[in-house]
Amino acid sequence: MERLQKVIANSGFCSRRKAEELILAGKVVVNGKVVNELGIKVDSKDEIIVAGNVLEKEEKVYFLLNKPRGVVSTTSDDRGRKTVVDLIQTNARIYPIGRLDYDTTGVLLLTNDGEFANLLMHPKSEIDKVYLAKVEGIATSKEVKLLESGVVIDGVKVSSSRVKIKKINREKEESFIEITIHEGKNHQVKKMLEQVGLNVIKLNRERFSFLTVENLKSGEYRKLNNKEVHQLYNEAIKK
Repeated sequence: MERLQKVIANSGFCSRRKAEELILAGKVVVNGKVVNELGIKVDSKDEIIVAGNVLEKEEKVYFLLNKPRGVVSTTSDDRGRKTVVDLIQTNARIYPIGRLDYDTTGVLLLTNDGEFANLLMHPKSEIDKVYLAKVEGIATSKEVKLLESGVVIDGVKVSSSRVKIKKINREKEESFIEITIHEGKNHQVKKMLEQVGLNVIKLNRERFSFLTVENLKSGEYRKLNNKEVHQLYNEAIKK
């Protein structure tokens, strides 16, 4: 027996948080009865209908995408823009693990495994997310120390676990900064850099944990193998 919201998330229908919202809204039916409270447990024999859709078990799939610029990190877009899901050929109902901004490129994971996605996104898992930012201006050790000690964005203090100045172009007055974070707040890296006076020109996620987009061109993807999935899972639960 497992909690209803976990079963819904594991089916790939939506995230666990979204499943909880659907339950509380009375949009989940178990064996013909509407369920509108959390904590209900179900098993494999129970018929579950979510928002009018009969829940079916899907094979778990895990993708690594080299996200291109100009694509949104959602399953659908009301403005008609291309989404990261559009780039991957699969019948599974996948969604991105976290988000990259519209103009941010690089490593993005997608899956239909809600429990796995929630585990990797949780701040306590402390998964390294490594970005390379091209910024206006000449970066100095002062900005590095500020970023490492923490800056306030949207009323919350956030910090980087590591910051490195990778390259400085004095002629163009540009710098390349590698920044590693564990959280995944909206526009976090851009806002952190802006707080110390460095405006971002380009931003690329170079690495998610041990995963990179080596040998993947922009817009290309591949499936994660079982070893990689287990390694990610083990890294998250060890924190």
